[in-house]
Amino acid sequence: MKSKYSHALMLLAAIAAFLPVLAVDFVLDSYVRVRERAVLQQSADAIASRVQATAYEATSALRWVLADSPSLCTPSFTANVHRQMEQSLYLKQVLVENGDGVQYCDAIGKDVKYSTLTKPLTVPNQTETIEVVKYGDLRMPALKVTQAFGTTRKVSAFVPLLAAEAESLLSGLKPTSMVRISLTDGTEVITVGDPKAYDQRERTEFVVTQSFAGELPIRVTAAVPFAMVRADYGDLDASFTIVAALMAGAFLVLALQYVRRSDLPAFDLERAIAAGELKPYYQPVINLRSGALAGCEVLCRWEKRNGEVVPPGAFIDYAEVTGLALPMTVSLMQQVKADLNELCHQMPELKVSINLFEGHFRDGNVVDDVHTIFSNSSIAFRQLVFEVTERKPIEKMQQAQSVIAGLHALGCRIAMDDTGTGHSNLAYLQTLGVDIVKIDRVFVDMIKPGTDHVPVLDGLITMAHDLGTEVVAEGVETEAQALYLRGRGVVHAQGYLFAPALKSGAFKELAVALNGAGKVETAIDMRVVAA
Repeated sequence: MKSKYSHALMLLAAIAAFLPVLAVDFVLDSYVRVRERAVLQQSADAIASRVQATAYEATSALRWVLADSPSLCTPSFTANVHRQMEQSLYLKQVLVENGDGVQYCDAIGKDVKYSTLTKPLTVPNQTETIEVVKYGDLRMPALKVTQAFGTTRKVSAFVPLLAAEAESLLSGLKPTSMVRISLTDGTEVITVGDPKAYDQRERTEFVVTQSFAGELPIRVTAAVPFAMVRADYGDLDASFTIVAALMAGAFLVLALQYVRRSDLPAFDLERAIAAGELKPYYQPVINLRSGALAGCEVLCRWEKRNGEVVPPGAFIDYAEVTGLALPMTVSLMQQVKADLNELCHQMPELKVSINLFEGHFRDGNVVDDVHTIFSNSSIAFRQLVFEVTERKPIEKMQQAQSVIAGLHALGCRIAMDDTGTGHSNLAYLQTLGVDIVKIDRVFVDMIKPGTDHVPVLDGLITMAHDLGTEVVAEGVETEAQALYLRGRGVVHAQGYLFAPALKSGAFKELAVALNGAGKVETAIDMRVVAA
């Protein structure tokens, strides 16, 4: 026993001896990544804002000209165009043409020379389309913002992508940095810097950030080799090593005590994610008016190898704190794709809701993950809804808005989960660009038999309707609750009155029963028991 105890002490001593060096590298590397990513993010956001400003100015000028001109190619139309060009910093030309590209008139009175570089893309919630073109002698690519006029003609405004030389994109960045502007469908528009190293980065770590030009389908990517920025922090190594050496012993003891006393599923969760033990369960969302299946919310269950099913409350908080929620979400999305691919093809109006965590908005890679997983599937982006919980505030609002704009640009929608339980208000919901409000079950539980009025619940429903958002009620367990909600204009609901969270097989059987030949007339009379 004494020998074993001595060996244990030696092992701890060896670990404590190497801990300072390991801690210094890890802490300093993490600090460099966070700080330099923030610097890059500021540059990417600034570039995206400049692109957004030029595009929005073209859109505004185009709308003003069309609103103030009763017809096209008339003296008054030309005068309106000239007035906008005089007032605009960026507007270069306004052109009227037909669908075949035959030019009718323009602001200058001569043929407009341009060639398309990308296909036209729609802008969410706007009637204009946008495409990138090579315009005249401009070195910088230009944006062509187009509005249809009648059935045969279209009017386009031309503005430079950026009102500066391409090299200015690297201003304030390291010499080996790379900045790329592309469309959200992956089409490259312009790249400045050293793209070869970034495109062949399998063995080289890069600090990478992305930003989106508002609702426009335009993405800005900035990258710099990690080794290049890490070299600037060499002077901190010595001081960090001294501090880490002094704290190593105490930290090791505290960490070991914490691990021994902790009830968290720490050691097994990462393995469970890799082994595919975390499974998606699907809770149906029902249309209260028709009884049809409107969609589902994807919930997570841990199916252990011994057959035990662990509810999410036992591990979700830990997964979020440790960052394991990110790979967990990727795994769930991949399984959702495999489970519902055929069903979503057969039922194109079916909506699939997936929960996001605060860490997704700090990491920022969720937009690329969604695009990679679902771009080649039968699950359309417009069928995807991503839920943001209200229980924990989003700290970095600007970065969150960039992620949400990226999801919106793909065609996905955003839902605010647990509405009324945390930090949301009218301004908060509008700032995030929420499309759907999900009312928490704590407010639904206030509806009792014979209840005629629930002020808090009614206020939430009114707020959602005033915002123009859809409403989904959670935790509906009684017919009285369903009737009350339907009477207040709530169309969609989920809860044990209809069905618990189901495995994929049972959920698909339910979908066929409700939306196929066996569809019932009302959701309130429905009784579903999970297999």
